[in-house]
Amino acid sequence: MTAAIAGRLKDLHIEVMAEANGYCLFARGDALALVKCSGEGFGEIGSTGLMTGRGLAYLVWRDGAPMLSCRGDEFPAEPPQLETIRRFSEELKAALK
Repeated sequence: MTAAIAGRLKDLHIEVMAEANGYCLFARGDALALVKCSGEGFGEIGSTGLMTGRGLAYLVWRDGAPMLSCRGDEFPAEPPQLETIRRFSEELKAALK
């Protein structure tokens, strides 16, 4: 990771929580994202999820409705959760460029 990327992540309060098998897990608050990484940089951001009382839940869309999906369970995503996911994904993507 370059010093510039590390600085942008720090400024956005995004942390690298784990690195294994060519992937990095990034987190800020309850938001998490898995990103492919290599010595050459970072790939596309995978699904962004939120830690909930039911565990890690990923945003999915069912019939046009936003849902959070975890361990075989789905429940409606609330507007603040959607905003958290949107903002985290956008800021992480910009920081990793």
